[in-house]
Parts: sequence; structure tokens; C-alpha cells
Amino acid sequence: MPTSFSGWRLGATVATLLLTTLGLRPVPFAGEVPAPAADAPTSAAPDSSSVVVPSRMFTPVEVPKGYFLFPIKPGKPNFLAASMGEIRPNHFHGGLDIKTDGRVDLPVYSSADGYISRLKQSSFGYGNVLYITHPNGLTTVYGHLNRFLGPVADTLLRRQYQKQTYELELFFDKDQIPVKRGQIVALSGNTGGSGGPHVHWEVRTAKDEQLNPLQWGGFPEIQDHVPPTLLSFAVEPLSIDARVQSLFEKRVFLPKSPTPNVPYTHPDTIQAYGTVGLLLQAVDRFDGVWNKYGLQHVAVTVNGQPLYEHRIDGVPFTESRQISDHIDYDWQKMTGRTLEKLFVDDGNTIPLYTTGPGKGTLRVEDGQLYTVEIRMRDSYGNTTPVSFVLRGQQPAYFKTRSAAVKQPSLRYDITRNILKVLVADPDTATQVGNLTLTRGARRLQLRPSYVQQSQNVYLYDLRAGLPDSLLFGKVHRAFNRQALVPSGRDWTFADAHLNLAFAPRTLFDTLYLQTSYQPLAGGTYTVQNLRTPLLQALRLTLKPEQEVTDKARSAVYMINSKGGKIYQGGKWAGNQITTPIKTFGMFRVLTDTIAPSARVIRNTPAGLTFVVGDNLSGLSSYRLLVNGQWRLLRYEYKNATLFTVKEDTLGPPLHGVAELHLEDQAGNKKVIPVKLK
Repeated sequence: MPTSFSGWRLGATVATLLLTTLGLRPVPFAGEVPAPAADAPTSAAPDSSSVVVPSRMFTPVEVPKGYFLFPIKPGKPNFLAASMGEIRPNHFHGGLDIKTDGRVDLPVYSSADGYISRLKQSSFGYGNVLYITHPNGLTTVYGHLNRFLGPVADTLLRRQYQKQTYELELFFDKDQIPVKRGQIVALSGNTGGSGGPHVHWEVRTAKDEQLNPLQWGGFPEIQDHVPPTLLSFAVEPLSIDARVQSLFEKRVFLPKSPTPNVPYTHPDTIQAYGTVGLLLQAVDRFDGVWNKYGLQHVAVTVNGQPLYEHRIDGVPFTESRQISDHIDYDWQKMTGRTLEKLFVDDGNTIPLYTTGPGKGTLRVEDGQLYTVEIRMRDSYGNTTPVSFVLRGQQPAYFKTRSAAVKQPSLRYDITRNILKVLVADPDTATQVGNLTLTRGARRLQLRPSYVQQSQNVYLYDLRAGLPDSLLFGKVHRAFNRQALVPSGRDWTFADAHLNLAFAPRTLFDTLYLQTSYQPLAGGTYTVQNLRTPLLQALRLTLKPEQEVTDKARSAVYMINSKGGKIYQGGKWAGNQITTPIKTFGMFRVLTDTIAPSARVIRNTPAGLTFVVGDNLSGLSSYRLLVNGQWRLLRYEYKNATLFTVKEDTLGPPLHGVAELHLEDQAGNKKVIPVKLK
């Protein structure tokens, strides 16, 4: 009989979890769909305790249909490059990306009466962006503009010369710069982080909540008669006793023939047991365009009873990074495919969901049938239903063999709180050996849950304590997680090479921390891996083994998968440097002593253009002096150019002698003289 780790601290809850690990009894779980009574029909039906109630759904905002004018080519057919709520690498897309015929300088119209309340001119993000506040309290946002028009443009230019900077943000009082519905306020562009010419258009509340402009009846300029398309769905075990198709792993099911306008029904019953979660990959399309868009609305019922719903018609701007918990982040990083969770995972507090007490998870019991229907709907009401049946089947030990397995080996991974160990075992015996977990002099023996193709699978709940190592026969593997870091509180980890300071909102969920240090090439520090998301910044302190002599020009850099070096910055205290990081990964301390470079590619009285570059830290500031007077320059990072602006009526004429002053983020400076033509 397996024994527990003598001396490991086990409370009542953890002890129960450990008994579950040892196969003695299942963990009690109040699931969404409880088991039926003994005399209940074969298909399990939810009782009143599982009825879905609104929990964290975004509060809808009522706007009369037609209140907002479409801001690009109003009254004419148009297309979107992206819809509201699409899944981006670290945020929900917060509005509509409107196509501009593949070019810049299309007129941008005010969507309603109001006043210009804010503008920002930037080389990154939204680029040149304009905010118009309306009498109903909502604000429309127009991003990636080429230039502003009217009195706001004159005000901006004067303030730029006063402050001698291109990058500038201005705020305006009510009625200072009024605009009317249909008034041209700017010209479309490709500024900031855009991937091509378009206008990013949003509707926001006074609390900076981003709203879906299509939710109030759509626009005749944008036609959509195409329902969403299913790409795949998945069923994932969420508890240690759970299985899908007899295995403790996510199972992804692909449509046999995904046909638009045809409801999808999975032909085979899916075996499952325990607490499971559903996931979905799907896209939407609009009429006459090749783009793939996100889903606005997904609802799940089980045996006719509601289980889960999300509606992306409003997203708080400050909470948009929680998209990393809305999707299966780990799966996306491993496969490049995006599965949306149809349950609310721990750490996700964004108000998009309506669920019951189980947060959309489903408890599947032995011998019961669960008819699942998923309905996907877009902003124009086009709907695609997906249905399949889960059959509850209690897991039993089984063993299948593979002649390809010749030598024993051991590997492991962590899913949520569950350690999953896979041992390649060529032994042909019916009953396979136990896995030994060690901690100091203590031992814990685990029986295999099942054997698939000569891979023994062992499951262990890490909340019962972290082992030092894993042992199977003569195969030994160290357990390289140094600490259990809880979410929702301040927590600090330190070793000889680094310190990590976690804030209450750094993590979505419990983290089993893994760090390493390689001393070669000046030292490489690895913190966790890219498969784990961060909600808010983590404070990282690195402790170089050798004294860094030129600290003023030395900083922390993230090393990406292709070897690229991404400047993170940092502040020195002694021979330690601290910086916030937004993602896990590999980091180094590097010294940049080379100044930025530039070369002239246009030199005429009408304009001056430079191509600029920097070898490591990146450009920090730029400044053009013409005969000693400051002249406005615009920076376009997508093609690394600095250029004068033809609308500049305040700057000195381009004749005589100019100087381009450059500085990178390490403080290296360079002055490039130019004889103007």
C-alpha cells in the first residue's frame, strides 16, 4: 500500500487530495451538472442548483440604432479588417478595424455630435489617435490616423513647437473644439502599431470600457450574412480523477467536413469522467471579404439547461490582458492554435461571463449521458450550433504496449496543480511498477493510473507537497520546480542568481516556479517559460556574478526564441539590476556602447528623410536642428525612418546646415551633420 510522505504538512483538504492521488476515493466536487438520483432517466439533467445566473456579465449600454455614423465612406459599401473582441497576443481587440482601400488619407468623419476631448500623436500603439466625446457620455476613438484637420491640428503643431517634441498628448475642455456628426476631422493613415492602412474605431464609456459598435444594429456599410465556422472543439479533464476518452489529457475534435450554414454534430459519443471543461476554436466571416474575425457570443447548454455564456460586447480597457486566461494560453504557445475556454478559469475576473457556481465546468458521472450544445453567434445574429454527447464512464486501469519502446525514460509536465509523469517502460508484465517521489529521506509510492503504448501515466496533486525527485527503477529525474507561488498576494523568491517579487495581480493562478542560470556568455537567466502568462508585471532582479563596470550603459534584455535581444531596462543598486517584466523567458545583462546611426535618403527643400538604426538598445530620442533652430520630425518605426512633415508651417526652412541628434536607450549619443540643398 502506498504511504504518504511522513512529516509533510497535510491539512484535511490536502490529505483528501493525496488520497485521491493514491486512488482510494474521489474528491467531492459540486459540479455544474450533478449526478441524477438512482431512479432518474439515463440522461442526467441539472437540478435547480446548477441553473445559470448572471455573474460577471458586462453591463449593456443602450444606444439608438443609427446614432453613430460609420466614420469611413459613410453610406457606401465597406469592409472590416478586424472585429470587436478578436483574440490578439495579449489583449482583446477593442473595436473595429475599418479598411481604407489599401491607402491613406481617406476622410475620417465624426460619428456623432460632440467635442474633441483628447488626441495623441505617437509612433507606437494607436499612432495618431483622436477622441470625440458625445452628449450621451460615450466617446468615439479614431486610431492610426495620418493627420488631424481643423483647429485641433493647429493647436497640436503650436504645442509641439512649444515643447519641442513630436510625441505629444493633449486634452481639451468641453465645447473647446466642437464637432458635428459627419464633419471631417482627420485623414486615415497607417501610424503606430498598424499592420497596414486602416482606421481603428472604438466606442468607449467614461470608465474606458471598450464597446462593440456593431451591437446596436450594425451598419449598412458592413454586410454579414455568414454564420461562424467551427474549426475544432475540445474536452479537457480538470480534476485529478477526470478522464477524456480514458486519458488524462485534452482531446481535440475536428469537424469531418465544416460546411457553412450546416449545423455541426459530432458523430461519435465522447467518453468522459470527472470534472471537465469545454473549449472551442472558431472564426467568423463577413460578406465579400477573406478576413477571419472573432466570435461575439458563445452559449453552452447541457441536456437543455444553460451551463455557460460569454458575450464580447464590452471589455474594460485596463483588464484586456486577461485574454491570456480566457484562452488556453499553454496550448496556443505549444501549437499556435487558439482554443477559447468555455468555462471561467481561476484568476479570470473580466466581466464577460454568465455561469453557475461551477463557473462553466461540467461534472460527468459514471453511466450518464450529457447532450451538449454550443451556439456561436456573431454581431449580426448569424448562428452556428454545435452538438455532441458525453457519456460518463468511470476510469479503469488499462495497459497497451508499443514495441517501439526499448529503453526506460521519464518525463513530466504540470497541468494546473497536477503533476503528470510519463515513464517509457518496455516491461511486458501485466502489472507495472510504482513511481517513487522523494523528499529528503521520505518516499511516496504512486501506482500508475493507466499505461498507453508502454507509457506509464502517474498523477499526483502538487498541493500535497513538492517532491525533490522522481524515481522509476534505475531512472532518476530531479524535480526542477523550486517553489509553489500562490496568486493573489505579495510573494518573493530569491536565490544566488536572481530575485522575483510577485504582486497580488501578477499571476492568474498558482505557479510552480522554475528558474535556471547558465554562466556562459556573461550569464543567461531563465524564469519559468513562455507557456505561462503573466497578468501584471513581475519585478525581476538579476545578480551578475562578475562586477558590471559600465552600469550606465548596461541593462536587462530579453532573449527571444530566435536569439533577438529586446531591451527591458533596469535600475542598478550595487551590482544588482531590477526591472519589471511582462512575460516569462530568458534574460541577460548586456552593455551597449555603440551610438545610433543614420543616413540621409531624401534631402530637398520640400523635405528631409533619414533611415535610422541602433545595434542593441534601440532609439530613445531624436532631435533635428536647422541652422540651430528646432524642426519637427516624425518617426515611423515600421520602416525605421525619421522625416519632416509637409504640413509644418512653423519650422525653419530647409536650407543651410542641419544636425540630427540621436540617443539610444543606453545613453549613447550621436550627431549627424547634413548640408541642406
